[in-house]
Amino acid sequence: MASSLTRIVQTLAFVSLVAAGGPLRADELKHYDSGTKEFWTHPPDDWYLGDENAQQKGLVPPSGPPTGASEAELANIVKKIKLPEGFKIEVYASGVLAARQMAWGDKGTLFAGSFGLGNVYAIKDNNGKKEVKTILKGLNMPTGLAVKDGALYVIAVDKLIRYDDIEAKLDNPGEGKVVYDDMPSYAAHGWKYIAVDKDGWFFLPFGPPFNVGIPPTSVAQIRRVDPKTGNAEVYALGVRNSVGGDVDPRSGNYWFTENARDWLSDELPSDKLNMISKMGEHFGYPYCHQGDTPDPKFAMGHKCSEFTPPVLNLGAHIAPLGMKFYTGDQFPAEYKNNILIAEHGSWNRHKYQGARIVRVIVGPDGKNPKEEVFASGWLEGDQGYLGRPNDVILAKDGSILVADDWAGAIYRISYSKK
Repeated sequence: MASSLTRIVQTLAFVSLVAAGGPLRADELKHYDSGTKEFWTHPPDDWYLGDENAQQKGLVPPSGPPTGASEAELANIVKKIKLPEGFKIEVYASGVLAARQMAWGDKGTLFAGSFGLGNVYAIKDNNGKKEVKTILKGLNMPTGLAVKDGALYVIAVDKLIRYDDIEAKLDNPGEGKVVYDDMPSYAAHGWKYIAVDKDGWFFLPFGPPFNVGIPPTSVAQIRRVDPKTGNAEVYALGVRNSVGGDVDPRSGNYWFTENARDWLSDELPSDKLNMISKMGEHFGYPYCHQGDTPDPKFAMGHKCSEFTPPVLNLGAHIAPLGMKFYTGDQFPAEYKNNILIAEHGSWNRHKYQGARIVRVIVGPDGKNPKEEVFASGWLEGDQGYLGRPNDVILAKDGSILVADDWAGAIYRISYSKK
């Protein structure tokens, strides 16, 4: 991740902020000038800092093993994962380096995007043995993808690209066709995730290129895009960094995870699970965090009551990414329509948390949510990652697959009665 971040755009200038522990001197803060062309074309390597405070100084995103985990290491990892009774985890595929969002092809091919490497993978099941093929290379952060009408859609920061009849062209997908490109070109918080609604439109998140600040009008939002026509609409505002979401099968509403700002403290603010109940809602960024915490610099007189609160606060710096409603039949009946969220895990915290999958039990109205840990064990000690889950997808048999970009692997979690 660190090598990727050196190519990514960075953050707005903040010179005074009240952080946990009291007021900070100006010389204790990083200062950036975003009012020049160079900010957008040649940003500093540490764009994610912004208003780094003295208490958290020195924290940086950790990097996983560049070649992923070995077969022996993966076998050891799955032994350490804790699951509810009756559930089992196994390695589905290895060598899927920096694996991010997954999508199923109509003929059973599993596709996966990647973070930093520019790769898109196709994973085929050949008589029980998984073949991992890199079908696309050199794309700009192709973290998000979807399959619709036999075509693979890949979003590479500022281009939504369609590859037709993809499962017949795994050896040579071609150049693809750009179907939507009204997107900023910076990579910082520009990597994306795709969720498809019942009309075939795509929900796409647009993060601002910094930790916290007044965003340009084209970002800090969720858009809904028609991949057939390129038509688009701004669907929600005030969203900092979302890299996961799903459409509720019960209501059709879009739910999404959101990573809150950094550099307030180890304990604040909380990352969120949100639901859009009507077009045009504002979710608070940068004025209010976690539904009840005005930003010490950017609130500017706004009250948190002005904005749509989260359905659920998930915890500080747990980095919730991919999520899915469980609609299969293999898991116990009480799992039906529950939300499974992959928590990528902390970096902006002295003692990491996350690196697990949580289960959220909640009705379509978003009221009275209940959260439970579903799968854990990818984090040992204060900062010891064995893996970092970042996406969940339902398999045809009702099991789920989990992408892990740290270990470069995909796991399968299944259930059977004793």
